[in-house]
Amino acid sequence: MTLAILCSGQGRQHSEMFALTSDTPESEALFQRACVLLDGIDPRLLVRQISEETIHSNRCGQIICTLQGLAAAAALRSSLPSNVVFAGYSVGELAAWGAAEVLDPFTTLDLAAKRAAMMDAHTSPGDGLLFIRGLPRDVIDGLCERHGAGLAIVNPDDAFIVGGSRQALHALVVEAEQFRPIRMTLLPVMVASHTKLLRLASAEFRKVLAGTPIRFPPISGFRLLSGVDGATVMNPETGLNKLSGQICTTVQWASCLQSCVEAGTTCFLELGPGDALSRMAREAFPEVESRSLSDFKSLVGVRAWIAARAH
Repeated sequence: MTLAILCSGQGRQHSEMFALTSDTPESEALFQRACVLLDGIDPRLLVRQISEETIHSNRCGQIICTLQGLAAAAALRSSLPSNVVFAGYSVGELAAWGAAEVLDPFTTLDLAAKRAAMMDAHTSPGDGLLFIRGLPRDVIDGLCERHGAGLAIVNPDDAFIVGGSRQALHALVVEAEQFRPIRMTLLPVMVASHTKLLRLASAEFRKVLAGTPIRFPPISGFRLLSGVDGATVMNPETGLNKLSGQICTTVQWASCLQSCVEAGTTCFLELGPGDALSRMAREAFPEVESRSLSDFKSLVGVRAWIAARAH
């Protein structure tokens, strides 16, 4: 069995996102570390009691989404098979480095907070992300070029995320409607992630990563993918360059999923929050079973699902 662990990015935070991970002894210390980063508010209470706007704010969102991936990985560590591919979507890539134990999990949480702060420092009011499905890549590229936007993420099946200023995204939407896309939706993300608007944040984050201890090569049997091209991280310096570079560079998520399959993946498991990545994997590769933590009622069920496919 080769299991692909998918670490989710922002956008699907919700009040019950820690339902399976909140009371596991393996993840308690991670929740306590996140509490410090969230100004003393326990993240398990925060997602239930604080406004939707707050949990979707960039800093809070990056911390709690990274926490979910790390907490789930810690709780499932003893159940993982000997061959695991780790891939992460947007800030989920940082979580994937921690889940694969290339980065210390506590350090990973600290890095999520620093990454968000640097991105916020170079973000203008109104910057954000737009989801577009149903238009070909060349049309998307043309729209971005004409309106000063950037292609942020390439998903399977003609699904794209575009980033830019409020003015750029508004103008792009108006023109894009003429091409009759299947769907266009502004995402609850308030930064133009993975576009050149954040190139200074990317450079600053690289300097932080330069002083961060890492464990390389990864644990035997673990494979870690880079989001900017879907390639396996073979060299720590190159890997860190890509990890920081994806802040201002298009994420090739379709390539990441393809790389998982080419590495022999027999099952996908998304750690959440949400199930967007597992659904994308299922639609792109229907022959490979794909599940999300949100599909299960308990971690006992997740562990049983993994065990059943390891034999």
